[in-house]
Amino acid sequence: MSKKETESAVQPYIAKMQAIENQHGINRDSLDQILDTLIDLSAITNLWGADRYPDPAEGVLQERYLIHEESDRSFALYLNVMRTGKKIIPHNHTTWACIAAVTGTEYNYVFERHDDGSVPGHAVIAQTKEIQVSPGSGIALMAEDIHAVHIKEDKVIRHLHMYGKALETLNERVAFDTDTNTCRIMDIGVQTKR
Repeated sequence: MSKKETESAVQPYIAKMQAIENQHGINRDSLDQILDTLIDLSAITNLWGADRYPDPAEGVLQERYLIHEESDRSFALYLNVMRTGKKIIPHNHTTWACIAAVTGTEYNYVFERHDDGSVPGHAVIAQTKEIQVSPGSGIALMAEDIHAVHIKEDKVIRHLHMYGKALETLNERVAFDTDTNTCRIMDIGVQTKR
């Protein structure tokens, strides 16, 4: 499927997400509605195949593909293709985010911050739950929510990640180290392919 055909197929789902935000703003309930829309989009599996979005090369754990973003860099949709062993340390996004599975399971770990953030570079967080994101399910995260990711399956997984703003614009995301109770600004990690 061509990039133009994919964009055409994706557009009605983006429009529905925008309508939800326009009508309700962003809160837990409206974000759940956006997630439901993303889950519906992830179920169109022929859009997300390796013919258009190749698996990571041997020895590489992740490829990230930009599928859509608005001209103001909002409503940014990515396809993450990840291999066993990929881990993303606890972090926030500074914008809302939804994740839905196309194939495979992404293990998400949700954390709660226990300090008040008043000491630069210091943070105390604790895991509160584990959410397995598999086909037909997902996770919705508010801007301040903290999560970590681990890919355990012995196969390549494909998941859609939708953000209120493009990842490339998020220069204040915070990464957390639970061993040292520290935090720092998080870099983007793997470079996005367009």
